Amino acid sequence: MSKASWSSKTFGLAPLPDPIAGVTIVEPLSSGPGWWAGAPGAFYDAQTKAFYLYYRLRKPRHLGRGAECRIARSTDGFAFNTIWQATKDDLASPSVERSAIFRGLDGIWRLYVSYVDPEDSRWRIDVIEARSPEAFRPQDRRPIFTAGQLGIEGIKDPCVLNFGGLYYMIVSYAPRPVAVTDQQRSQMHATADVYNTGITRSHSGLALSYDGMHFDWQGDIFSPRDRGWDAYAARIGCLVYIPPVFTAFYDGSQTVAGNYEERTGLAISLDLKTFHRLSCDGPALVSPHASGSLRYLDAVQLEDAIFYYYEYARPDGSHELRANRVVLG
Repeated sequence: MSKASWSSKTFGLAPLPDPIAGVTIVEPLSSGPGWWAGAPGAFYDAQTKAFYLYYRLRKPRHLGRGAECRIARSTDGFAFNTIWQATKDDLASPSVERSAIFRGLDGIWRLYVSYVDPEDSRWRIDVIEARSPEAFRPQDRRPIFTAGQLGIEGIKDPCVLNFGGLYYMIVSYAPRPVAVTDQQRSQMHATADVYNTGITRSHSGLALSYDGMHFDWQGDIFSPRDRGWDAYAARIGCLVYIPPVFTAFYDGSQTVAGNYEERTGLAISLDLKTFHRLSCDGPALVSPHASGSLRYLDAVQLEDAIFYYYEYARPDGSHELRANRVVLG
């Protein structure tokens, strides 16, 4: 939104990034569809005066799917150096996805990691604690949510924020279908990714915690519509707060065919419970290349600017991780 369009009765507008103007932060391991660098989770730590960026590298499904995840550090938000990495084998999992890095009010670093549970092939979320990001040990992870615990078919892609001392975790979750055939039931987790089956859809849910470790499930806060460009997926990835408005950036797709190639829409909220779509006729942010995918956008608000990080489709169909700094005001 440009300054020229503001008025004395317009409030809470979040400035948007220009996707094309973004700077490439991480390139995929190879070229072509299925090779991705992205799913970022960003955090700025005032104590160390540094940006911390979680991301994952993925291979095409026939080559083994989710490969590894990394954490990198930067002093300017653009030039990152890897300080930690783990593979899906470290989690004994078929795949690992978007995770959230956060330094709690108690000074402890936490990595909220989403991965496929090897026990039931459903997405779950665990947490790893450490005194510094370099010290995260996958074997020390503790469960936050399993799909079975909540009576759903998958939960992943956490976004963690703190408001007034209370931790908010926004997640993607797959509700249990009301009616499924025996064949659908057998197919739901056969590929260890229920989101890619079309049997259920990708919703956004909320959980709350007083300590960053014990979360209470609050339920659905944002759902796919009955029709439209976001009828299959409506996955909130991050929030930008320009008082008094929370702007949610969410990943949407019309059908299961758009799974893995979502584009970004906008919604707003005043209370983090009720969200109103702004992107009714189509996505707000896309790549000009290949599928048009621009997804998993995360944002860090720092002083007079917002640093946006997002996964972006390249001309050859692969995805890269980009950054874009937008000045406020």
